[in-house]
Amino acid sequence: MNDRPDQERAAQGTLLAQRGVDLRICVVGNGCVPDIVPAGAHTVALAENLGIPGGRNVGAQAFAESGGPSEYLFFLDNDATFPRADVLARLVAEAERHPRAAYVQPRLTGPDDSTTPRRWVPRLRTVDPGRPGTVTTMAEGVVLVRRRAFDAVGGWADGFFLYHEGLDLAQRLWDRGDTGWYAAEVRMHHPLTVPSRHALFHRLAARNRVWVAYRNLPALLIPPYLLVWSAATLIRSVRTGGLRQSLLGLREGWAGRHAQVRRPMSWHSVLRLTAAGRPPLL
Repeated sequence: MNDRPDQERAAQGTLLAQRGVDLRICVVGNGCVPDIVPAGAHTVALAENLGIPGGRNVGAQAFAESGGPSEYLFFLDNDATFPRADVLARLVAEAERHPRAAYVQPRLTGPDDSTTPRRWVPRLRTVDPGRPGTVTTMAEGVVLVRRRAFDAVGGWADGFFLYHEGLDLAQRLWDRGDTGWYAAEVRMHHPLTVPSRHALFHRLAARNRVWVAYRNLPALLIPPYLLVWSAATLIRSVRTGGLRQSLLGLREGWAGRHAQVRRPMSWHSVLRLTAAGRPPLL
């Protein structure tokens, strides 16, 4: 969006420094013509801001239309950086070691290379962010995804605009029979910001929770899932605020649920997610 040029240069510079992989790069201008583009990169300039998942889908489609096949997609938000030149090669190696994993998630830290907020750990047990393992969700802005798996489930949820598109994609990949892998020893850096810095956070996060449930869960699980997350939202609002916007988001999500494509996961997938440590009520 041409709104953070210094971070954009840093992100692209550390991307271009990656070694041991064959790279094709696409820079998507979400509602703009990108100002900063590496030499030889593919560029897409969208006339309007489609939101983060919509922009990512456009970039992935541009690759599909512009050349030969790729085995992996790596999605990089422009405020994240690679601290080492072998990060992508190590993530690909992790994917090769875990062939059932449709996506591989590095450990995201602050610029100090050690601080990892709980929300960046893609599992419920967040005490030790340095412990690798199978995971059932993802941090969307720095994730390696197998191209065939990504295409098979239809990519990111365009309509989400922002927040929880990673949970939605992970659930659909798991329902396909895949898993996810958290490569905790592979680090990437990101500013230590909080989601609530965005004015839309409370409303869109609540709305998209409803849409995740409607899109992916068996009908019997939708009411308890929404009760759990409504209660959690009420409790968190005491500390962080945003109750009114969260309630508006829940109402908006429920009213607009039928615009979402509903493909409820099998009960076998529910059991697999539960066995992996995250029953799809949490």
